Amino acid sequence: MGLTNAQLREDLDAVAAGDPVVAGALARCGYPEERIRDVGYQTLLRTIVGQQVSVASAASVWRKLQAELGDDVPADALLARDFDALRACGLSRQKQGYVRSLCQLVTDGELCFDSLPADDEEAIAELTQIKGIGRWSAEIYLLFAEGRRDIWPAGDLAVQAAVGKMLDLAERPSEKETRALAEGWRPHRGAMAVFTWHAYADPAL
Repeated sequence: MGLTNAQLREDLDAVAAGDPVVAGALARCGYPEERIRDVGYQTLLRTIVGQQVSVASAASVWRKLQAELGDDVPADALLARDFDALRACGLSRQKQGYVRSLCQLVTDGELCFDSLPADDEEAIAELTQIKGIGRWSAEIYLLFAEGRRDIWPAGDLAVQAAVGKMLDLAERPSEKETRALAEGWRPHRGAMAVFTWHAYADPAL
């Protein structure tokens, strides 16, 4: 389960207590709302389906997959379908390769979402063995589905932009710089990530 509103407030208050810049941003923009996703393979499958397409297109593909395979979109059922059946659901050749990679790891028992490593970096490494799942997607899963409290998706452009605005930097920091700038927010960087998305488009920031 992802970070609840209560956890977000607790962690953000902890950061703000030691960082006046964050305290000021929090006072101007307010607390973010929780973003919670289901634990399990379906959440990562939906992540792949949604890559590089609009929200509406992703929702349409997902509905077609459910109609073809069942509401839970079971991994073994997906693997049993041929190229044309999945193409009719809206999956390109590349995405079919990605979803088959995920489903194969699940059905082979090589990837168990109930027992991912407790260490964040080890969990990210395990998730990124799936074709089409990069570090950002793995981090988003661990933050929104598992509620890991120190995940920091420094490669996210909105996170970078919000950090740059909050710290009054001349330009958007790079991924490496964004990672370094957040060191002082450990072990509450997950809540800070959710806050940056919340504050990114807020003119008050």
